[in-house]
Amino acid sequence: MNVEQLEERRQTVCNKFHTLLETRTETLALFSSLIGMRPFRPETDLQMVLQEFCESLVDYSASAHFQLYSYIESDQERRTTVRDLAGQYYPRIAETTRLILKFNEKYESEERSGDLASLDRDLTVLGEALAERIQYEDQIIRAMSLR
Repeated sequence: MNVEQLEERRQTVCNKFHTLLETRTETLALFSSLIGMRPFRPETDLQMVLQEFCESLVDYSASAHFQLYSYIESDQERRTTVRDLAGQYYPRIAETTRLILKFNEKYESEERSGDLASLDRDLTVLGEALAERIQYEDQIIRAMSLR
């Protein structure tokens, strides 16, 4: 691989990181907005932020998959250390993806999000899972950032 190809490859990886981090940041900002609306009452603003959060949450999860994991799984990432780290953390990340999809299914529409009795508890569980997921993603990103 010549220098030009190597630089192009690095730029591609940097773009993937940027996209992932951008969707993650948006999701965390909306998560924070939701938490700030405690105690939860069925208000128009809450419903709107909750819908936006659900959309962002699914976008973030998909972005993580397409920007990071599919890149590694498609053999574009050749470093064994990165592949091993991803293999170690991917099952845990997949668990958080299932939790994200379950949360989204429960709260994605106004009709479904009408029952807010469990929202506080569900956000707490989701927040803990997201924190863990972010730690794993950051470790993979750091490993991929090493030259």
